[in-house]
Amino acid sequence: MSIKSYEDLQVWQVAMDLVVDCYWATDGFPRDERFGITSQLRRAAVQIPANIAEGHARSHRREYLNFLSIAQGSAAELNTHLRIAQRLEFLDAPTARKLCQSLDSIGRMLSALRNALERSAP
Repeated sequence: MSIKSYEDLQVWQVAMDLVVDCYWATDGFPRDERFGITSQLRRAAVQIPANIAEGHARSHRREYLNFLSIAQGSAAELNTHLRIAQRLEFLDAPTARKLCQSLDSIGRMLSALRNALERSAP
């Protein structure tokens, strides 16, 4: 299968699923956290597929690699927010584990994509 759009990338698709899962998971957070951990967690989740898409749309491979690196940073940020939410008991252990497993998978896919792009550099 050829990649015509960022939407064809499995990592983008899985990251989009993670965004939806994060929104559902944070729906039950305390209302007074709406502008705190809820907002931070959702924003970090959204930034992962957004940076994959933006990087894919760039003209130069170096820019693409940079945006993939930013996506990896957002993944690390999201992981931290998930762990904070679990420590605060806003997330139960099974939900946190599921989200972190998905995030680990995305991290591996981002690394593989970056490695492939670096290997194919002229």
